[in-house]
Amino acid sequence: MQKFAPTLYAYRQLLGEVDSWFTACLQAGGSALACRHGCSACCRGLFDITLLDAWLMKEAFSALPAETQVQIRDRCQPRLTELRKRWPKLKSPYLLNAFPEEEWTSMPEEDQTPCPLLNVNGDCLVYPSRPLTCRLHGLPNIDVSGKDFDGTVCTLHAGEPLDLPEQVLHWQFREVFTREVALFKAFTMELTDGTRNELDTFIPLALLADYADIDWRSL
Repeated sequence: MQKFAPTLYAYRQLLGEVDSWFTACLQAGGSALACRHGCSACCRGLFDITLLDAWLMKEAFSALPAETQVQIRDRCQPRLTELRKRWPKLKSPYLLNAFPEEEWTSMPEEDQTPCPLLNVNGDCLVYPSRPLTCRLHGLPNIDVSGKDFDGTVCTLHAGEPLDLPEQVLHWQFREVFTREVALFKAFTMELTDGTRNELDTFIPLALLADYADIDWRSL
């Protein structure tokens, strides 16, 4: 773990910048925006995350009480069973990239299964270490150049997020995503001794995998 520390630190810093942008949008939008503490309406179904996000998430997961970890894994197991019916060759570390991309980037939108990391109050148990997509979910992702990176906009907003002041809503997304890719490549180079453009998984699968028991250089 220690050898990844600089890369993981830099990625946490990047995630903090994303949080600052999101908070600024919520402050500007006030009651017109639905995103706030206690709302977990978006935390449903399956969505892919990078191995870098999964690594940070699992570090936080491992710090939870042992009983809580067991309960969460019990909630993850049905997902693994379900996905193995779709992909019989799915095995630890449960990376998705061996399967056709359109099969795992377009999971059913009607899936309302709660994220296994939610507690009974709907709070995320690893909130400070949640993946990047969780931090961007709910608002448009529009670069300062005007390019729309097509963020998933929550339908519960009372107002229209696009009505937010442009100087608040429009942000350096192109730069952020470029930095994310660079950090991902640095992390996977350290982990696998090879250049990787993509290594993706789902949250329930990551929580079931034992990353310490994986020979990452054999991937």
